[in-house]
Amino acid sequence: MSVATSQTSAKVKDSTRPKRRYSPDVRRSMILDAAAEMVALEGISNLSLERIAHQEGVSKSLIYKYFTSLSELLSELLDRELKTLRKRQAIGAEKAGTFNELVRNVTHEYLDYIKQRGLIIERLQADPTISRIHDPTDYLRQASVDYIAAILEKNFAIPIDIAKALTDISFGLPASAGSYLLRNPELDSDELEDLTVAMIIGSVNGVRQDFMMSMRKLER
Repeated sequence: MSVATSQTSAKVKDSTRPKRRYSPDVRRSMILDAAAEMVALEGISNLSLERIAHQEGVSKSLIYKYFTSLSELLSELLDRELKTLRKRQAIGAEKAGTFNELVRNVTHEYLDYIKQRGLIIERLQADPTISRIHDPTDYLRQASVDYIAAILEKNFAIPIDIAKALTDISFGLPASAGSYLLRNPELDSDELEDLTVAMIIGSVNGVRQDFMMSMRKLER
């Protein structure tokens, strides 16, 4: 049998081999994974549903069953990335036994995820047709602010309105640290984490001592 005949025979066997079928949820996730890989490698300017379909090894008609447009697909991808980030931070917060551990865990999960997936999030958020959020910490922010503010009120006697303002403002520190990390990938992320945690703890101590003391009514 010639080499050409053997190759033709192999192609026939491959074409007749049944393709593996996936559930809709798994297939949708796989398409998003393919899109994430392409966004990380080349950005979104030349992206298309057809190219993502080719990357995933599926037909154009199949990918259109899941997503009607590129913007819809990329918006869902961004939502998935931010939801995963928030879930990791929430788990870290629940594991904490002290406030220091809470700040440490939440900050660590944020910076670790940004180090791994931050470029994808940044590129998706830069396109206004995909997202109106320009800061990853804005995603489900109010619920997180309320959660931490309640802890500050209960454990450190900081009035809830002040605790909410303090927490909301402090959210900008991990975001700034994550952005700095993306611009300086050679930086020691552990040192950056230590610095961010120290700044957040310092802001809480500053409010408890300096701000609360300056607001206290004098007793005569």
